[in-house]
Order: sequence, then C-alpha cells, then structure tokens
Amino acid sequence: MNSILDRLSDLLIMVPILLIALPFHEYAHGYVAYKLGDPTAKDAGRLTLNPIKHLDPLGTLMMLVARVGWAKPVPVNSGHFKNRRKGIILVSLAGPLSNLLLAFIFTLIWGFVIKLVIIQVIPVRSETMVNVINWLQVFFQVAVLVNISLAVFNMIPVPPLDGSRLISSFIPEESYFRFARYEQFIGLGFIALVIFAPNALSTVIRFVADPIYNSMITVTSFVFGI
Repeated sequence: MNSILDRLSDLLIMVPILLIALPFHEYAHGYVAYKLGDPTAKDAGRLTLNPIKHLDPLGTLMMLVARVGWAKPVPVNSGHFKNRRKGIILVSLAGPLSNLLLAFIFTLIWGFVIKLVIIQVIPVRSETMVNVINWLQVFFQVAVLVNISLAVFNMIPVPPLDGSRLISSFIPEESYFRFARYEQFIGLGFIALVIFAPNALSTVIRFVADPIYNSMITVTSFVFGI
C-alpha cells in the first residue's frame, strides 16, 4: 500500500513538471526558428505551450519511468534561414537553454519561499505546514533536476536529439551525409539504450547535471542570503 502511495506521490510531482518542461523546450525551438524566418512550427500549430501539441507518448512514459525522455520534435525547415548554419545552431541550443532557464527560475522561486519561511512571513507552526514545505522542497528539487537533465540529455550528439543537429552544423556536408545514412539505426539503438539501460544513462547525465544543480543552488543561496 505504501509503495502505491509513494508512486502516486511521485506522479503528482513529475506530471506537472513534465507538462511545463517538455512544451517549454519545444516551444523554444519553434520560437527561435520563427524569429529567424522559419514559419514551419507556427504553421503546424506547434508555436504553443499547450502540452498536448508537444508530448510524445513513449518519450513521456520514459520520463516518468526512467527520468530520461523526450517530446515530439518541432518541425524546422532550415532552408528559411538567411544563415543556415547559424540558424541550426541557435534553434538547436534554444531547447536545452530554455530548460536551464526554467531550472534556474524554479531554484529562485524555492529560494524565495525558503527566505519567507526564515523571516517568518510564512509561519511554519503546524505539522500540516511542515508537510507542505517538505513537499514543496521535493517538488522544486525534482523540477530543477528534471530540467537540467533534459538539457544535458538533449545535448547528446545522437539523432534525433539536439546535440546531433549541432554536430551536423559543424562537420563538412560530405561527412554529414555519410553519417545521415546510419542516422535511423543510431537513433533506434539509442532509444533501445534508454529503454533497456535507463539507469546507466541516468548515471552519466547526473554526472554532468549535478554540478550545474549545485551551482544554481549556490547562486540562489547567495542571492537570498540563505
């Protein structure tokens, strides 16, 4: 019974975080592409924060189960960019950077709440309030880690992740087309790794994500003097 309640509690935390993080990531791709002259995402109805437009069933399930996953990629036509290479780089970076921004915003909100508790603007005199504060602490901690992990995960240079698009903009076209021939197989292999060995992948991601998380906490503590 306790394990079921714990699982439901995890879902209550993860679901709203994913409904914010994944759409924000894809919206950032589409918005930057639109600003650079590509209306493809807008025409496809993807220039929105509506989660239904962006969620990929398998990618969302993997986020809930393995803390590693993906959304439905926003369509981008780099032919609309005045500078194709620069456009691809900016659009590719937009998603991961948006998640890092979200992570930092969540960190600042939690820091502000803690400051209000310390100066007793928010009184914590009952067991109920203690439980609420503890739940909020877990929520914001998970929100920060999920967004940082999404950013790190998407920078892996494997299709269809953002990192592969970045790599394609730096290597010669001849080399890219040679690589593109095997893109589908590499992508399927990577998805298999996510499904069958999520813990190994999560360990690698946390190795990069944890120092970023600690840095955000340090900055927030300095800002609010906590």
